[in-house]
Amino acid sequence: MVEHITVGVGPLSIDDVVAVARRGAAVELSAEALTAIDTARKVIDSLAASATPVYGVSTGFGALANRHIPGELRAQLQRSLVRSHAAGSGPVVEREVVRALMLLRLSTLATGRTGVRRETAELMAAMLSAGITPVVHEYGSLGCSGDLAPLAHCALTLMGEGEVFDAEGTRMPAAEALAAAGLAPVELAEKEGLALINGTDGMLGMLALAIDDLTDLLKVADVTAAMSVEGQLGTDRVFAPELQAIRPHPGQASSAANLTALLRDSSVVASHRGPDCNRVQDAYSLRCSPQVHGAARDTVAHAATVAGRELASAVDNPVVLADEGRVESNGNFHGAPVAYVLDFLAIVAADVASIAERRTDRFLDTARNHGLPPFLADDPGVDSGLMIAQYTQAAVVSELKRLANPASVDSIPSSAMQEDHVSMGWSAARKLRRSVDGLARVLGIELMTAARALDLRAPLTPGPATGAVVRLLREAGVEGPGTDRFLAPDIDIAYQLVVDRRVTAAVADVIGELA
Repeated sequence: MVEHITVGVGPLSIDDVVAVARRGAAVELSAEALTAIDTARKVIDSLAASATPVYGVSTGFGALANRHIPGELRAQLQRSLVRSHAAGSGPVVEREVVRALMLLRLSTLATGRTGVRRETAELMAAMLSAGITPVVHEYGSLGCSGDLAPLAHCALTLMGEGEVFDAEGTRMPAAEALAAAGLAPVELAEKEGLALINGTDGMLGMLALAIDDLTDLLKVADVTAAMSVEGQLGTDRVFAPELQAIRPHPGQASSAANLTALLRDSSVVASHRGPDCNRVQDAYSLRCSPQVHGAARDTVAHAATVAGRELASAVDNPVVLADEGRVESNGNFHGAPVAYVLDFLAIVAADVASIAERRTDRFLDTARNHGLPPFLADDPGVDSGLMIAQYTQAAVVSELKRLANPASVDSIPSSAMQEDHVSMGWSAARKLRRSVDGLARVLGIELMTAARALDLRAPLTPGPATGAVVRLLREAGVEGPGTDRFLAPDIDIAYQLVVDRRVTAAVADVIGELA
């Protein structure tokens, strides 16, 4: 059965965004939303009939807002606005991002604050349900007034212009895709062009998807950290709840609890636990994993709070206010609140990847790996083991550090200095997507390395949860210790197990969901 998401006058959730963007859920507008849309449209129609110019209704836009546009030119005004703003360039943006962007614009339309007609909103919902995805390009948005160019490419397809991908992924003219789905394009009326392109929907959609990804990846980071603690004969005593309680950051407590659960009943850990154990000062990359992973969790939680506020927002300019049907200009389209947390999450991705790379590197150095062979090689000197896998990991971490530099501080003026301070939120979101992907690759290599080390600790055995992850990796086709083999496919398998969420699923089957 196809999932359905109902878009009403209230906010969507991050789970709603993920369902539509990633799982192809169909979309429908609630009766309440249609009523709100109709009510706001009556206000716009009244203002359009007035002799008094109203910005966004009967004027030009941006730096051209001082021209009053007569009624006979307003349909052309809408077409011209959308066509001229659909000025993107570069690689095509991912389907899930465009679907998220469209859903979030539809959510704002459904609030009754924008003044669009119901047929325009219904067409956008129908396109999402039919799997028709506009072609949107990488470059063009400055994040103020919102994501103009990406949204304009979507608006263009509502007019039957531009290009789309159909549900099967075939690229074609929008008019053909609409006709094949039994849909008719709309001719945009007053205010509609502006309402369709003036929002933070692209950057917000990417924020929602990144939060969803990072929530799972931080659990994976706890799994790989636990495997590294085991494989490097580290102590689990530093993860005790009473130690976390005296520094009460919630994310730290959750991460430490995960590590404790993951290491429970490990014969590797038990082999050096007791009064004679001198492993009470493990390296920071092992001992401080909960502090780093926990701070990352708390940052994701903050980003989710900001995303929740933005999901509850009606972002447009001008907006129709409920009292007396007023239409007022505003600056709510500025993407700063979203841009800042997008940049913050890129820092999180870089640092969690950095500590994972340090844990990995310790396995390969005989001065630090507590009796394992150099580079975990079968015949060191003849075999190089996982030496270059760590190079790959280090190269990704280096890239993530560059991506952690904020985009949101790099405002650049536009529109003849009318838009003289912009958020660059779209750029922050685009680089965060690369950061999240890079973190998954780094964790995949730590997973592969720690699993080999645990095999080399035999006859000692890992805990039930970490042991399940080692078995998952082996069953997926990554062989255990042995002579050198073509490593790129193994790295890709480990990466896929991470991004497909099979690592956390394997753990959950043994000890339940991680915190």
